[in-house]
Amino acid sequence: MTYTAPTDRFRFDALRGGVEGKRVLITGAGKDGGIGQAMALSTGLNGADSVGIHFHRSYEDGFDLVDRLREEGVHAFPVQADVTNLRDLWAIRSYVIDQMGGLPPNLVICNSGLTESGYSLGRTLRPVEGESSSLRRARVRQAFIENLEQSRLVLDTKVDGFLASTHLWAGEAVYADEPAQFVYVSSRQAVDPGPAVPGYALSNWAVLQLPKVLKVNLGRSADLVTCFTLLLPFVRTGMTNEYAGNERVFGRWQPRMLEPCEMAEAFMELLARPTDETDGAMYELMVNAAAEADPVGPPAVELIWHQLALNLDEQPVDWSAAEPLRFA
Repeated sequence: MTYTAPTDRFRFDALRGGVEGKRVLITGAGKDGGIGQAMALSTGLNGADSVGIHFHRSYEDGFDLVDRLREEGVHAFPVQADVTNLRDLWAIRSYVIDQMGGLPPNLVICNSGLTESGYSLGRTLRPVEGESSSLRRARVRQAFIENLEQSRLVLDTKVDGFLASTHLWAGEAVYADEPAQFVYVSSRQAVDPGPAVPGYALSNWAVLQLPKVLKVNLGRSADLVTCFTLLLPFVRTGMTNEYAGNERVFGRWQPRMLEPCEMAEAFMELLARPTDETDGAMYELMVNAAAEADPVGPPAVELIWHQLALNLDEQPVDWSAAEPLRFA
């Protein structure tokens, strides 16, 4: 049994309105202690009609989560697929709809993602004393290939996975004439990138454009599908726990790591808001030190959502405007 989450800390009775009766599908929900697991518990324990727990490799954790939710009376079911494999993704379509009583999900949370072990973009490895030039070339080449393979996998999972999941389930919502809501999980590193994770920062930036691209392409059906994006700070998970004591990593953003249940409550606040208010928005979760913090124990924090706007400032280039190229 790999399930370790504090189940009761994911019950938010006052915030049930955003998930009650919903058919929920969460990608990347299998990993114990992860963000996706926290979202699955929050939706399932607060009234969702059904919850699809998607995972790829984390199948043991994923099945444990399904079992735990079922023990709580939740209609939860496992969904194993590689979101970067389009045939694999299409193959789950009928199964998910069948598990949800013949209708597609009407709340899709795109959360799949990976991180990188870290490398400095554009900087080569430092020389090793006594190393020959040929050995150094071989070492640098191997590191270059391994670093970019790591970034490619991160980019494929976030960008390709989110794009394909959106295309599949938005199409099903339009076909069934059923309203659906999409939530895209990004990171504050999309707008304030940290060092050594270039693929992670770039992939999370790309996610910010998905709601706008989706709306443009839906055309007359745009009102049927609503969506918003989350830019999350550091949350304690299996991928980030090693940095929990390193203030150089997260200290510029927050006094301490957030626990998954704390992030989940803030997330449920957003889901409980009217969809016409959240549609198309980007929300950045800010973590501030509480005004009256207890000096003993972990720092108390206050969570506040900020709405982010990416304002394009377009200006003509003076030298080009003065002498434009002209063609007959």
